[in-house]
Amino acid sequence: MATVDDGELVFYPAFCFRASPTHFAWVKMGAVDVHLLKRRGGFEDQSTFFYMNHPIRFVSLVGIIVARTEYPTLTILTVDDSSGATIDVIVLKAPITDDDGDQSVRSGKRGDLQSACATKHVAATNKTTVDTTALVPGVVAQVKGTLSMFRATMQIQLERVSVVQDTNAEMRFLDQRSRYLVEVLSVPWSLTEEEVERLRYEADDEEERLEEEQERIKRRQRRRIEREEKDQRRIQKLWEREERLRAKEALHSRDAGAKFMRDFGERKV
Repeated sequence: MATVDDGELVFYPAFCFRASPTHFAWVKMGAVDVHLLKRRGGFEDQSTFFYMNHPIRFVSLVGIIVARTEYPTLTILTVDDSSGATIDVIVLKAPITDDDGDQSVRSGKRGDLQSACATKHVAATNKTTVDTTALVPGVVAQVKGTLSMFRATMQIQLERVSVVQDTNAEMRFLDQRSRYLVEVLSVPWSLTEEEVERLRYEADDEEERLEEEQERIKRRQRRRIEREEKDQRRIQKLWEREERLRAKEALHSRDAGAKFMRDFGERKV
C-alpha cells in the first residue's frame, strides 16, 4: 500500500512505478539535484532513488569534464554542469592482465592519460564497449547512467556517453533540463485509487503469468530429464544384454576350444 511521509508526500508501491514519468526514463537532471536524491526504506534492492516521491533509476546530464582519474578497475570522470555542484561518473574497465593496469594515472599527465584512454571500458549494466578516448578534461559530454552511492555521496555509473559538439546543443539540453525540473520533478507524483488498483491487478496478473511460464519451464525440464533417464535405462539394458551375449559366446568359444584340444590330443595318441 502507499505510504505517506512527514511532508505528506505519497510513496506508491513498486508495482506502480510503471506509471511513473521518471522511473523508466533518462531523467535530465543537474548534478546539484542528483545529490538531492534519497533512498527510501523498502526500495533498497531496486537501485531506486527518489526526488520528492518520483522514483528515479536513470539520469542524463551534460557538463564539462574537469578531471579524469584512472584506477586499476575503473575511471572516474568528474563533471561540472554549472548547476552548482560536480559529480563523479564511474566508467568500468574491462578485466586486464597488463601489470601497467595496477598504476593509478592522474589527468594532469598527458602521456599517461592517452595510454589510459586506450584501455577498454564497458557499460555498467550490459558490459558493452564504451569509447572513452575523447573523454578528457575540457570536453563537454552528455552522460547517461544508473545511480549509486559511495560514502554517502551520489555517483553515476556510466551506461552511454557522447561528446556535445556545440554550444547550441548544450543550451538545448539545459533548457530541457530546466523545463523537466519545473514541470515534472517539482510536482509531486499523484495517482488515483482507481489507478493504483488497476496497476495492482496488472502486477498480479503479470506475476501469475510469470509463475505459469516458470511452471511450464519446470515441466519441460522434468520431461526432458525423464526422457534422458528412460534413454539411459534403455541403453543400460541393451548394454547388459550385449554383455550376456558376449559372455555366452566367450563361454561357447572356451568350450569349443577345450573340445578341440581334447580331440587333437586323442588323435595324437
